[in-house]
Amino acid sequence: MTKLVILGTANSLPDENHENTHMALVGRERVVLVDCVGTPLVRLRQAGIELERLTDLILTHFHPDHVSGVPLLLMNMWLLGRERPLRIYGLHHCLERLQDMMAFYHWEDWPDFFPVVFHRLPEREQVLVLEDPEFAVYASPVRHMVPTIGLRFERVTTGAAIAYSSDTEPCSAVVRLASGAKVLLHEASGPGVGHSTPAQAGEVARQAEVDRLFLVHYPVLDGRPERLVEEARRTFPGPVELAQDFMTLDL
Repeated sequence: MTKLVILGTANSLPDENHENTHMALVGRERVVLVDCVGTPLVRLRQAGIELERLTDLILTHFHPDHVSGVPLLLMNMWLLGRERPLRIYGLHHCLERLQDMMAFYHWEDWPDFFPVVFHRLPEREQVLVLEDPEFAVYASPVRHMVPTIGLRFERVTTGAAIAYSSDTEPCSAVVRLASGAKVLLHEASGPGVGHSTPAQAGEVARQAEVDRLFLVHYPVLDGRPERLVEEARRTFPGPVELAQDFMTLDL
């Protein structure tokens, strides 16, 4: 069974119970990590995912709360003796900066380093990122402060889908990306440039006609996250929940 494991749900300010938002799509043959923060080796093991199983990494955009764990991920894989390639996908803006960041660590001098293959995605809607017999992943540019992609995870045999807005203001691209999905994971950071309120997330979910809305990338330090669900329910008639760290969604 293909599943999406939510590894973190907080916005850029995490706490002891909520890591920054990132997730893993787990199938029989491939495990796809979406964004990479904190200490990836520990977080994945807490979720029951061995680091060696990771085949692909998708980076939604180049902000610290989405990419800060990449150098540690690559170093840990190397120290554990990885040999098979790791494929990394993202927009040129993100991957160019990631490669610059790794150059500061002089990773080209790390001996016997495993292959890392970069796949630059075009900035257009519904781009096929990767596909295998179980699932396909599609990307669309969304509206954030830097070039950013939202994602759609789709089961090949049934067409069932889970969409993820990533960091974004409300935009029609997310509506189209999530159209008819079982679940929309939509950010709910609050008002401000490049982000969405829970009510705006609910309106996007309503327009996309999804079955369920989960709020992610939400503020956790004020101690009242339940109010976010109340706000989203004003604009979306279906079930609304706060995503929780280590929650699993079947695709």
